[in-house]
Amino acid sequence: MLEAFQLEFMRNALLAGILTSIACGIIGTLVVVNRIVFISGGVAHAAYGGVGIAFYLGFSPILGAAGFSLLISAVMALVTLKNKQRADTVVGVLWAVGMALGIVFIDLTPGYGVDIMSYLFGSILTVPRFDLVLMAFLDVLILILVVVYYHGFLAMSFDEEFAMTKGVPVKGLYFLLLAMMAFSVVMVIRVVGLILVIALLTIPPYVAEKYCRSLSAMMLFSTLLSCTVSMMGLWLSYSFNLTSGATIILVAAFFFFLAQVFEVLRERKWNRSESRD
Repeated sequence: MLEAFQLEFMRNALLAGILTSIACGIIGTLVVVNRIVFISGGVAHAAYGGVGIAFYLGFSPILGAAGFSLLISAVMALVTLKNKQRADTVVGVLWAVGMALGIVFIDLTPGYGVDIMSYLFGSILTVPRFDLVLMAFLDVLILILVVVYYHGFLAMSFDEEFAMTKGVPVKGLYFLLLAMMAFSVVMVIRVVGLILVIALLTIPPYVAEKYCRSLSAMMLFSTLLSCTVSMMGLWLSYSFNLTSGATIILVAAFFFFLAQVFEVLRERKWNRSESRD
């Protein structure tokens, strides 16, 4: 394992996994608690539109994905706040439109030679220094925003209506949450690709939710679990020559099913103790 990290691309991959885990742990927790997983999937897939536009206009696909996913997340926030009953339909439409735009713009790009598959399925082993700097900047930004508005997010996450009566700017925080989610999605795209983004954004927080009693503890547990998943996935993909993004997701899935088994065993044990009493 240590041998592998003597290689520069492996050190960059490890750093990318850790930086991504911080964003996934914090924002993923808010996504799971606020039950907006479907919206995160919509933003992730719509980001492909930004990748396609960036290739067509000749600038960084990551910056294109960031700008486009930020725009789509703002539209989704507006729609879901105004009409929650039909929000799933609109999110589904934006999801498909983003993907379609990306495909069309890439078709229109003359002689593009970039590996599009790396944006669909991730390419953590080829993360350049510029993306690492961008990830670090986004992590710092997310940390500052979450620390500053932590109590507002806490109130909004557990009782939105009560939070509004107490003067918490729920709508503003909701827009902010979706904007941070868009930035997190852009980071995760480099690690596991936009098709698998939802898994890394939701599995660690879902597992953490079972063992944590506070939002901050859940964020911390989720971040540590996400780091563990990324490192184990990276090591397995290097050792067995597997696709890194898919391997990371399978490791995350292992922890998901392991948590489910522990949950069942814990319930059985509790039921037995209840029947004895």
